Amino acid sequence: MTTDEKDRQANAFGRLLARPTPQSQAAAPPLGLQSLGLDAKRDALLYVPESYQASKPAPLVLMLHGAGGNAQGGLTPFLKLADAAGVILLAPSSRLQTWDILFGHYGPDITFIDSALAITMSRYAIDETRIAVEGFSDGASYALSIGITNGDLFTHVIAFSPGFMAPALQQGKPRIFISHGKSDTVLAINRCSRKIVPQLQNVSYDVLYQEFNGSHTVPPNIAQSALTWFTARQD
Repeated sequence: MTTDEKDRQANAFGRLLARPTPQSQAAAPPLGLQSLGLDAKRDALLYVPESYQASKPAPLVLMLHGAGGNAQGGLTPFLKLADAAGVILLAPSSRLQTWDILFGHYGPDITFIDSALAITMSRYAIDETRIAVEGFSDGASYALSIGITNGDLFTHVIAFSPGFMAPALQQGKPRIFISHGKSDTVLAINRCSRKIVPQLQNVSYDVLYQEFNGSHTVPPNIAQSALTWFTARQD
């Protein structure tokens, strides 16, 4: 079996193979918002804060949009907060209208995400202790699913209004942040987060759960709370 075939087989099981690589301090990759050039129609977007320095590995957040969305929408929760927090944001677009697991299997989206992560990690110094996967709605369900499956890569999972989780396996123990609006009419809180959170706690995941008075959205204070939680140092 060739390396490419092994990679595709791993991707089919939801496994991501990209990992941070050492960076030269002399390297000067572009900052700000940029496209990765992986797809002409549904590309991945990368945002690198102006404060980035190759000598100081930065936290990285993989950001996953909701159904019908794209990379630009995926960036929304943290884009205005990234410079102050000093975090790099990577937002891929799903191959179809939502993420592959919603169609019953892992595959093309994992492969695309793996490529986007590999490019990002080859160009920028990434803090291995601060790598998160975040998502909203379908993206939150996908974030929980691939975050748990790839807990040896992701140290944190941030799920804003998830509907479900479908990990292929449990790898590592990433810390988890979940929020949900009490009056959500798209993904009702009683059948979603109020069931998901106890399931995670019952198998010893460290979960921070925040309910808020609102609907199917990510309020600014919730986004700030999640990013502060992610960037905080743990003893």
